[in-house]
Amino acid sequence: MAGAAAPSQVPGRLPARVLELVFSYLELAELRSCALVCKHWYRYLHADENSDVWRTLCGRMLAEEALRADILCNVPTYKAKICAFQHSFSSNDCSRNVYIKKNGFTLHRNPIAQSTDGARTKIGFSEGRHAWEVWWEGPLGTVAVIGIATKRAPMQCQGYVALLGSDDQSWGWNLVDNNLLHNGEVNGSFPQCNNAPKYQIGERIRVILDMEDKTLAFERGYEFLGVAFRGLPKACLYPAVSAVYGNTEVTLVYLGKPLDG
Repeated sequence: MAGAAAPSQVPGRLPARVLELVFSYLELAELRSCALVCKHWYRYLHADENSDVWRTLCGRMLAEEALRADILCNVPTYKAKICAFQHSFSSNDCSRNVYIKKNGFTLHRNPIAQSTDGARTKIGFSEGRHAWEVWWEGPLGTVAVIGIATKRAPMQCQGYVALLGSDDQSWGWNLVDNNLLHNGEVNGSFPQCNNAPKYQIGERIRVILDMEDKTLAFERGYEFLGVAFRGLPKACLYPAVSAVYGNTEVTLVYLGKPLDG
């Protein structure tokens, strides 16, 4: 047909190598916009999560120490590593007594007396199913809690207390005494078995939030420990932790959808 553009001139049909070169210069928000341009671009960006586009962007967004260490050993692709970073601790939504280390995934609590300090992630969840890993890289102290919180839950208070779970805006598992906490009350022990083993420093706990069934569950070493909380509210819930021990460090890595079975 006269005046029709040749296939090579149609933007949606640019060769893969050209798309790779162009997309490699773009930031995450720009790539998201590109994925909406046409099906060809969408398929290109989603077909290979280890493509040079995602590898290059990952190198720009994540600290080198995070990529070299084993922090992300359970996050298999470059695109998934970027997603994990997007869901890591927020340096703007934590106690003034903690800071997020340069790797972007680890919280460090300063040695401040008579204070309990916590942090939330950058992104919360109001739907879907999500999993993340949490582990302590230092002493637990008298209280060390992992769980979830709404945006309204406090991230700092006086004294050494179980901050996460101290009100109706948060739900937590205290790794020190294996108690479940919500609304300032102990909701039983966890896991529900005789002589449940205590948490060991460096041991990765997998947290599973199911906003479809409104439940929060935990795994240890790929062993499913059971559902800890049911009947969670229809709200935006954030992965969170609270700690009391000076110089202790806690790492949190978002994994995406949980692997069933």
